[in-house]
Amino acid sequence: MNHARSGAGPDLSGGSSRLRLLADISVALAGSLDLDAEDALRRMSQRLVPQFADACVVDLLDGDRVRRIAVTHRDPDRAVRALAEGPMPGLGDSADPLSRVLRGAGPVTLEDPARSREPGSLGAVQRRLYRVLDAGCVLVVPLRARSETLGALTLIRSPGAPFEEEDRQLAADLGRRAGLAVENARLYAFQRNTAEQLQRSLLPNLRGLPGLQLAARYAPAPAGAEVGGDWYDAFALPDGSTMLVIGDVMGHDLTAAVRMGQLRNMLRALAYDSGDPPAGVMCRLDRVMQGMTSVELVTAVIAQLHAPTGAGRPLSWTNAGHPPPLLMLPDGTTRLLEDGHAPILGLDPCPARTDARIVVEPGATVLLYTDGLIERPGEDIGRGLTRLRQHAGALASSPLDAFCDSLLIRLQTGYHDDVAVLALRNTDPDRPA
Repeated sequence: MNHARSGAGPDLSGGSSRLRLLADISVALAGSLDLDAEDALRRMSQRLVPQFADACVVDLLDGDRVRRIAVTHRDPDRAVRALAEGPMPGLGDSADPLSRVLRGAGPVTLEDPARSREPGSLGAVQRRLYRVLDAGCVLVVPLRARSETLGALTLIRSPGAPFEEEDRQLAADLGRRAGLAVENARLYAFQRNTAEQLQRSLLPNLRGLPGLQLAARYAPAPAGAEVGGDWYDAFALPDGSTMLVIGDVMGHDLTAAVRMGQLRNMLRALAYDSGDPPAGVMCRLDRVMQGMTSVELVTAVIAQLHAPTGAGRPLSWTNAGHPPPLLMLPDGTTRLLEDGHAPILGLDPCPARTDARIVVEPGATVLLYTDGLIERPGEDIGRGLTRLRQHAGALASSPLDAFCDSLLIRLQTGYHDDVAVLALRNTDPDRPA
């Protein structure tokens, strides 16, 4: 391809140049699930200028409304001026190239934008855009996926550099790739939101347990990561004690959230009906899980808080491969409850499981949590546990809700997984809850 103009300009005359550009755009769009899809489109726009065009504009279609998400130009000041137009009008009766493409037309080329006189408010906005960006030739291609037009990519060259047939083919390919990236990101966001809502709907209301100070938090993974199967639960048993549970179903998707719900309900039924201590309930759950569900691996802690005896409340627990609970005394002293540990659920239906037991003194707090609170990529888990003890100890005298909120804030940096925490406090009448 030879661009008939003087000076520097896009040069994609070789096949290798075109392949490099496609590779660049593929890299820009590859993170559309990990980043916001709009951020990926902005990165794509930045790679197209000046390799392929002097300016690039990306618009997305929301119903009948047009939303401009990116304007890139060789001259950043021109891009800023173009974005300052404000909200875009709807399609209306406009007949400009952008409107036609958003209504389903294929790639449309406008050779002389200065003479464009298409009616409609969107056409007027486009004419101002062409003037600001010094448009000599305009190529608009659809962002399309599954026969649906999701938006448009507008490529602009200054006077003297028309788009040739190879350019149009390449731009159409870029539009298809971008459209698929947008569609995949939207489907992923829908699935992630569905899983998160399902997860939240299965978490219990802790207000129905009189005589206990309980607080819990669930924090989904940061944007771009997947929803997992973390859960907590607390419910009263016929003998007046309270069962407390924290668990993590292996997996990071909607399936993990659904399986979490299955296990939660089975565990409630087994604990309520059997009257077994935590180790017995865990064994029952392991057998039922392996015989009646498709759940493969689960870590969990089941704890039982008994009625007060003297100066404290007995707490018994068993641990199936889960991070150890943390005990915090009112003076800030902390202790990891590492007893009662046994293999994770799903490996062996009949492992030896035992209950550990302590007395929770007045004012003391017990924290159950999932591994997202302490684990960081490439870091030894011991450092995460140390960090947890330091921050939890410093917050031990805070009211329980403030304790949970502050602990999540302090430990939030660098986390990549869902986090669930469940805290109980044996209330001292002379101390805040």
